[in-house]
Amino acid sequence: MKQQFLLFAAAALMAVGTARADDNVTFHWEAGIVANSGTEQLAPHHIAAESLVTQQHGFQVFAAVGHEMDTTARFSWSANVRLMGGYTSNADYLRWNDATASLMPKEQHPGRLLVEQLSAAVKYRCLFLLAGKDYRRSPLVDGSLSSGDLVMSGNVPLPAGARAGFIDYQNVPFTNGWLQIGGEVGYYKSDDSKWLENHYNQLNGFITTGYWLNYKWLHLRSNPSKPFVATIGMQAACQFGGTQIMYTDGVETERVKMDANAKAFFKALIPGSGGNANGDHYYEGNHVGSWDIRFDYRFHNGHSLAAYHQHPWEDGSGICFKNGFDGLWGLQYSNDKPNAPLGAVVVEYLDMTNHSGPLHFNPKDYTTDTRPDGSPIHGEATGADNYYNNYAYSGYSYRGQALGSPMLVSPLFNQDGYISFAHNVMRGFHFAATGHFAPQWQWTFKGTWRKSWGNIFMPLESPVASTSWLARVGWQQSTCGGWRASLSLALDRGKLTGDNFGALLSVSYHGNFSFNH
Repeated sequence: MKQQFLLFAAAALMAVGTARADDNVTFHWEAGIVANSGTEQLAPHHIAAESLVTQQHGFQVFAAVGHEMDTTARFSWSANVRLMGGYTSNADYLRWNDATASLMPKEQHPGRLLVEQLSAAVKYRCLFLLAGKDYRRSPLVDGSLSSGDLVMSGNVPLPAGARAGFIDYQNVPFTNGWLQIGGEVGYYKSDDSKWLENHYNQLNGFITTGYWLNYKWLHLRSNPSKPFVATIGMQAACQFGGTQIMYTDGVETERVKMDANAKAFFKALIPGSGGNANGDHYYEGNHVGSWDIRFDYRFHNGHSLAAYHQHPWEDGSGICFKNGFDGLWGLQYSNDKPNAPLGAVVVEYLDMTNHSGPLHFNPKDYTTDTRPDGSPIHGEATGADNYYNNYAYSGYSYRGQALGSPMLVSPLFNQDGYISFAHNVMRGFHFAATGHFAPQWQWTFKGTWRKSWGNIFMPLESPVASTSWLARVGWQQSTCGGWRASLSLALDRGKLTGDNFGALLSVSYHGNFSFNH
C-alpha cells in the first residue's frame, strides 16, 4: 500500500506542475453499492470475469473521484482514485494440515478494503507517463464484449507500477498519415504474496512471490480516416524476479531468490538468457505474448465490421507459428448510431490445444553425462508451451485472476489449492451483444461454451465442458450526471465450472464538480 501511495504522490506532483494557474479543473465522481448472491462458493464465470466480485455473497460500497486527461492539449494530466470495501463471503481452499498430515479445507475471502485504482498521469505532446495502480485494457479487442485479450484482458487491475508510451496512435513521419504507431511499456510490482500463500495447498510444488511484471505492446495501423483500416503488431509480458518457495508434503524444502537487478529488467524487456542458475536459468522470467492482427471496414451508414486474430506464444516456437491454429479468432459488428437497438455483436472462437506439440526437449539442456541413459535423441522439440504456466512462476495471474483470457479458468477457481492454470488445453466459443431499449436503457447478453482437456502436463482422463450465460439490464439517468443502476443474472452449467447461478446489482450516483486553481 505504501508503494502505491508513493507512486501516486509522485505522479500527482508532476501532474499539478503541468497545469496553468487559470485552468478550470473538472473532476468526475461516483459512489454506490454492489450486492451479489449465488448458489456456489464462488461467483459464476461472467460475473467474476468482468468485475472484482468473485465470492458467493457480498455487499460492498465504492467511491471514486478523478480528473480526465485532455488528449488534444499539448500539456495535460489526469488523476484517479477508486476504493471498494465491505462484506464478502468465504470460500474453502484445501491447505496442508500438519496435524492430520493431509489436505484440509480452510476458509478464505478477499480483503475487506480494496484500492481498485490510485493513479496519476501527465502528457506532453504525444507521450504520456502514468504511475500508480490502475486497469490496463486490451489494445486490440472490445474489453466489454470480448471473451478476453490473450495477454492483457483488463478483467483485473494491475499492481502498482509505472508505464509510458504514446497517447493513442500517432502518425509515422514521412508517411503522410497513411501509417500510425501505438504502444507503451510498463513495469509493475506484485503485491499478492499473501494471497498466494493463503490459497496455495502447500502439498507439492512451489509458489513465487514478490515478482515484477513487465508489459509492452507495439502496433502499426493504417490511416483510420479511410473506410478500411489494418492493424498489426505484438503484445508481450514477462514475470521476473521474486522468490520461489518449494514444498514437499507440506514442508518448505527450498527458497530461490530470482534476479531483479538492472540486467533482469532489461532482459524482461528484450528476452535474454536467465541469470539465476538455481531458478530462472533458461530465459529471464516467464514470457507471454501474442501476435495481433485486425481488419476494420466502416460503411457509409455508420455500421462497421471487424475481423481479428491473436496468435499466442510462450517462447520461440509460438513466435514462429509452430503452434498451429492456436489463438483467438473474432468478428465484431458495430453500429455507431447512439442508442441503437443493436449496438454491437461479437463472435469469437478460442483454440488453445496445440501448444507447439506435447513435448519439449532441447539438447543444450543436457550434457553427455546428464542425458538419460540410452537416449538417442539429439534433435530439438520445442513444444509443451503450457500457456500461462511456467516452471519458475505461479501462473500468469494476479490475485488468482488471469491477466490474459479468463476463458482458461483462472487459478482463483482451483479450490483444491493448485495455484496455476489447470485448464489451458481447451477450445471455446463466445457470443456477446449489446444495444438499447431506449436512450436510458441498455441490454447486454453473453454466452460462452468451453471444453477442456486439462493442461499439457496434467491431462484429464476425459474432457470436461461447461456453458456460461449472462444477461444484464442497465439504466442511466443522464450521461452528464445522475443515477445509474444495473442488474446482471449469470448461469454456469457443466462439469468444467459446475452448476452455478448468481445475480449482481449495482446502484450508483455520478456527477462532476470543477474549480479554478
